[in-house]
Amino acid sequence: MGCAERGGPRKTVKCLVWDLDNTLWQGTLLENDDVVPYPAAVAAIKALDGRGIIHSIASRNDHDAAVAKLREFGLDEYFLYPQIGWDAKSASLKAIAAELNIGIDTLAFIDDQPFERAEVAFALPEVLCLDATEVSALAKRAEFTPQFVTSDSRARRMMYRADRARRTAEADFSGAQEAFLEGLQMHFSIVEATADDLQRAEELTLRTNQLNTTGYTYSYPELDAFHRSDRHLLLASTLEDRYGSYGTIGLALIEQRDAAWVIKLLLMSCRVMSRGVGTIMINHIKRLAAAAGVRLLAEFVQTDRNRMMYVSYKFNRFSEIERRDAFVVFEADLTCIPADPPYVAVTVSRARDGCQLSPKE
Repeated sequence: MGCAERGGPRKTVKCLVWDLDNTLWQGTLLENDDVVPYPAAVAAIKALDGRGIIHSIASRNDHDAAVAKLREFGLDEYFLYPQIGWDAKSASLKAIAAELNIGIDTLAFIDDQPFERAEVAFALPEVLCLDATEVSALAKRAEFTPQFVTSDSRARRMMYRADRARRTAEADFSGAQEAFLEGLQMHFSIVEATADDLQRAEELTLRTNQLNTTGYTYSYPELDAFHRSDRHLLLASTLEDRYGSYGTIGLALIEQRDAAWVIKLLLMSCRVMSRGVGTIMINHIKRLAAAAGVRLLAEFVQTDRNRMMYVSYKFNRFSEIERRDAFVVFEADLTCIPADPPYVAVTVSRARDGCQLSPKE
């Protein structure tokens, strides 16, 4: 049984990894350079790209010749971190997931060779494996059909390309880390989520696992109810720099009780943690609570992937006041709230009543 057939509903695929010979194009490049892309494959690539599903390549081929063909067909721009060489396909998929910083279980792999699919299925059973004969039906599969397609979804490939340019610039930079960050000219924006933000908010809760304090996921109707509630505050954050936009990268849900506010959910895209902006949303919520004269609590549910968020709470002067197995309640120290990093410009939206969410210090 191939891994595509293993039971149970699957999450939406984040990246589809393509074989080349007799999968993306007709023919074998090493035998004949007169290969021709399959129209159905090209149509699938463009359709899924428009939904925010990115593409890569795992192909046993001559790298330069294959890249030249992709460029000739106008398809090279669609593929991120292609692995073209002679490694096992499973090793190539691992490398792609590492470069994209996504889970192996969010990959799909399409190949015409049963042996290659079987090798991946054995080594990486979490991967959705597909026969090349299924290419015409890819856009109809549930795994490639996210519930919402947001502006961030449609721009996802370009965001990854911008991030690669940042990483290259950082690797080539010889000065201090803070000097590099200052040169990025970052702008961090915090907005009180509107109805238009809710689709992206739902997408964030479903896509973000490592930097999610509780692992809670919320549907669009649930988020809409929080948005309309006078007892909840739903905040979203975006980040951009001189290379382009990172899109919406953070979300916070705060339950506003009379004597204490409770952070029910705090998540941040792992793409931005190395940019030193992880504390900005937390500091902002602290300022709001201090101005309201209430205690600030935070719920945390420990998983096997979110320890970094536990460390973030501790680093930001949150102390444990309750623990039941994996469930933890923190309380924030509001007596000393640090300033935001000097190399980031921070702006805050206006609240529903037209007042500033909080003054910037």
